[in-house]
Amino acid sequence: MNSYSEREVLALLQEESTQKKGFEMIVTEYSEQLYWQIRRMVLSHDDANDILQNTFIKAWTNIDYFRAEAKLSTWLYRIAFNECLTFLNKQRAANTVDIDDPEVMLDQKLESDPYFSGDHIELLLQKALLSLPEKQRLVFNLKYYQEMKYEEMSDILGTSVGALKASYHHAVKKIEKFLEETD
Repeated sequence: MNSYSEREVLALLQEESTQKKGFEMIVTEYSEQLYWQIRRMVLSHDDANDILQNTFIKAWTNIDYFRAEAKLSTWLYRIAFNECLTFLNKQRAANTVDIDDPEVMLDQKLESDPYFSGDHIELLLQKALLSLPEKQRLVFNLKYYQEMKYEEMSDILGTSVGALKASYHHAVKKIEKFLEETD
């Protein structure tokens, strides 16, 4: 089967005998985009892989509770978002030494990541993103990189469309200011 059909996957998930095949299709369909969304939040390739794996483990263990009131992608993004926040909160708690400037550690992690292949401009953009509050960073990533509609973001994040538009606007302004100051 070459094309992904959510309706077909949902039908496979309903039957115990085909549930594993349906879930494998979900993993194949969403792994890459979820990985990059997670990676933009946590920066490290290894951390992103761990969080992606945790996301799919949570999805698999809770697949029977998925009621198809939202799209599968929305549900998966929500799980991934929660996993990212849990990871970042644990990381912040473990690094109480850098409490005055938590971005310093993330900044160093980004620059030392052997998997980071961006040029100087991409590095500056990533540093600018690190300066944003987590929610603004997530909204910016979903809108800018995933080109996600505000309505879908609203379903994932449980935030109003207006608040998301404001978050994105503020994020863009902060990034512009950061880039101007480092020019």
